[in-house]
Amino acid sequence: MDANGTVAEGFEPVRDAFVRNFEALGDRGAAVAVYRDGRKVVDLWAGTQHVDGSAGTEPWQRGTAQIVRSATKGVAAAVPLLLAQRGQLDLDAPVAAYWPEFKAYGKERVLVRQVLNHRAGLPVLERPLTPKEALDPRRGPEAVAAQAPVWEPGTDHGYHALTYGWLLDELVRRVTGRGAGEWIAAEIAGPLGAELWLGLPESEAYRTGRVGRVEAPEAANALRARPKRAVTEAYTDPGSLTNRAFGAITPFPDQNDPAYRASALPATNGIATADGLARVYAALIGEVDGVRLFTPRTVELARAEESAGPDRVLVINTRFGLGYMLHGSASPFLGPGSFGHPGRGGALGFADPETGIAFGYVTNGLRKTVTADPRAQALVRAVRAAL
Repeated sequence: MDANGTVAEGFEPVRDAFVRNFEALGDRGAAVAVYRDGRKVVDLWAGTQHVDGSAGTEPWQRGTAQIVRSATKGVAAAVPLLLAQRGQLDLDAPVAAYWPEFKAYGKERVLVRQVLNHRAGLPVLERPLTPKEALDPRRGPEAVAAQAPVWEPGTDHGYHALTYGWLLDELVRRVTGRGAGEWIAAEIAGPLGAELWLGLPESEAYRTGRVGRVEAPEAANALRARPKRAVTEAYTDPGSLTNRAFGAITPFPDQNDPAYRASALPATNGIATADGLARVYAALIGEVDGVRLFTPRTVELARAEESAGPDRVLVINTRFGLGYMLHGSASPFLGPGSFGHPGRGGALGFADPETGIAFGYVTNGLRKTVTADPRAQALVRAVRAAL
């Protein structure tokens, strides 16, 4: 099979790995983009996009976007860090200083920082939201505000798979008067010209072939090692923190529903092209066409280790900075200083300040992988080899 697009001299290993993902790892439609020091050096796409009525036969195009699930978190995390950079948000202030209703049920000492580093103790809801409730921008924050922590905030960490989005969105709304999706459109994606949305506008939703269709995640047991028994049990036990965290919306919404795509859930429903994802990360660590987002100090804030070790939700060792996963066994990036976020099913975005690399990968072949998807990891290894 052939890949469309271009690679700069020296980055040919990335093209080879991208093609192998289709031939050996079952990718169906995907794209990868890589920037180095603000200049695009990889821009590849291949396969088919699963749009309504096409039965998966429409070819993936240069501008095909895709739901990136939790890779959304890495883009959304830039919002509170930029607000802190501008002096509008204090990372060490209690959340209740901005959101008074939040302090109920023993949460008065939960800090903004602890929302971003997954130490707030709020990964679950006692009563999961329905899909309709989840799309109402008021219901998620109200539910989290009414939730008691399941561990003492600040004492441990566990991945806030869905609640992270409501926590972040309401904080941004209380500080700025705008939701995270509106803020990203105006202050990040707009100035950068990045094809990335948290809340897909009608102008894009009705553009033929703009957003690829996804299906329910496939089992990929033949393509990855068998998970440890403890991990398997955590995902299947209805009473586990793992199951309850990922089930904070039950049942999970149809990701192809126009209403879902038009909503803004900063934990899970961002839509991006591979270039859009990589372009944002490139601007976090350097200048892209005259736009730079993070100062060097904010880059260090993003990637300074805040949480590490056994994760009470993911049941593996994880590392987090402020809103970002950090390079480690759970989610390997390019090197020890990298920061970013994977998306359940395959998507990945990250930046590596030491090499100036920014990376974005999107796919419609969703798998049950949560962090280290084998297709994304093959591409990361190829980038490392190219360097």
